[in-house]
Amino acid sequence: MPHDDHSREDCLALFDKLSAYLDDELDAPTCADIKKHAENCVACKSCIDTLKQTVALCHGLEAEKPSPEFSRQLKTLVEEMTRSARA
Repeated sequence: MPHDDHSREDCLALFDKLSAYLDDELDAPTCADIKKHAENCVACKSCIDTLKQTVALCHGLEAEKPSPEFSRQLKTLVEEMTRSARA
């Protein structure tokens, strides 16, 4: 969706960097550019805020070990897919 002060391409460029931004892997000037963009773009701000909440919820979950049955089924499926890919 075009905005008065930026284009759709600006939003797409932000999305390409979003994971690194949320993981604090970007340099300070790039982070500042993303923050400035989000201040002026409701859609991108909403996306960033929602993704931050999702990440926070995921970090709060306890890891569960898969059941032996699930592990067996997954291994069988991977083996079948590998054989099919080679055929």
